[in-house]
Amino acid sequence: MSARILIVDDVPANTRLLEAKLRAEYYQTATARDGFEALTAATNWQPDLILLDVMMPGMDGFECCRRLKGDPATRHIPVVMVTALDQPTERLQGLEAGADDFLTKPPETETLMARVRSLVRLKRLLDEWHARSETARALGLGGDPFAVPSVAGTRALVVDDWDVSASAVMDALPKEGIVAIRARSGREAMGMTLEESFDLIVVSLTLAEEDSLRLVSAIRGGSRTHETPLLLLAETEAKGQVVRGFELGASDWLMLPVDENELRARARNQIRRKIYQDRLRLDLGSVLELALIDPLTGLYNQRYLRRHLAGLVENGQGRQMSVLMVDVDFFKNVNDQYGHATGDQALRLIADTLRANTRVFDSLARYGGEEFVVVMPGADREDAVMAAERLRSAVEAADFTGPSGQRVVLTVSVGVGCATGAPVTPDALLHAADTALYVAKAGGRNRVELAALT
Repeated sequence: MSARILIVDDVPANTRLLEAKLRAEYYQTATARDGFEALTAATNWQPDLILLDVMMPGMDGFECCRRLKGDPATRHIPVVMVTALDQPTERLQGLEAGADDFLTKPPETETLMARVRSLVRLKRLLDEWHARSETARALGLGGDPFAVPSVAGTRALVVDDWDVSASAVMDALPKEGIVAIRARSGREAMGMTLEESFDLIVVSLTLAEEDSLRLVSAIRGGSRTHETPLLLLAETEAKGQVVRGFELGASDWLMLPVDENELRARARNQIRRKIYQDRLRLDLGSVLELALIDPLTGLYNQRYLRRHLAGLVENGQGRQMSVLMVDVDFFKNVNDQYGHATGDQALRLIADTLRANTRVFDSLARYGGEEFVVVMPGADREDAVMAAERLRSAVEAADFTGPSGQRVVLTVSVGVGCATGAPVTPDALLHAADTALYVAKAGGRNRVELAALT
């Protein structure tokens, strides 16, 4: 996933080092030499993330962060404070200024990239939530004004059998208003998750009497916890465990001994991410349902799709975005051979299959008849083609039976339109995807074709 990152540092060597690391991972970068330049660049360029040095002349990083978070035009942009000093007082000051995370100079590449990816995902969710609210208001259907949600009153489960580290976590989380509940074993923790819902689970990888990674796997496999953010606590020398934990589905990690302010920032980010995901899944609730939901499939309709796509372009996300146009192959034959009731069942199955195989911040709509559209903010050509192929394969593998119990094979053709440079219009993106779809159908159907815009 590509993203725009603003690097703010008055030392050119530091800027060049960060630029090299980020560009090697295909991130777009811009630089600012001080806080004043950073404020201007953040407003005009609207980056997805800001790496902000603490010690700068004129306006230090703390004051710059306060101004960024105080401006409605930039308060939604995640800010990572980068400091040469790993001091709790500096982290507390950064936290009070509104910082979303912290890095110590020189940042280790793996840690830097993990933090960047995590915060960019958070920004994407926030952007989508904001865009959907704007769409609802533009259509006269209400929608909450944008505001960064508070984590006060949310609940965290802390799984740790060591009193020292557990106490540090249990003392820090309430300072964010988070209700912390402790479990001393994995068995106790899993029992609690069956009875209560949690917004964050903190798991120590130093459990003495059991395999912490097995607990991580159990949490990710649990029906009530598979999407709950999972924060790991690990010893400095246990990086192998941390990597394995991420492979099992962990969301973030923190090294022991616990830094209270870093923990507060990480917990806050992960809980907010869950809040955004939960709210996106509600799809703005019943406010949109009557006017904007297709009654057959439960997906958005074309009216919502066009307004939402226009909103994304207006907000500057049209520079990198992909649209997938999906058409059911030979659908008329299904209606003619099995009847329209069976055809409707097939459309519902395909809609459910597409929904299950798209990202939470993608938008999925029934475009009309047997055509569907997927809008993918931030997706480049490779991401979009991979997603299109995943959808095509999932539909082909779907188990659908006709009225007499016979299996009916359903397939789709997919056209992919990508904007990867200058902003484009919604109509141009849809036209590109439609043109690619025509090529896919002419080429034999049940295939994916790409049309790129620059």
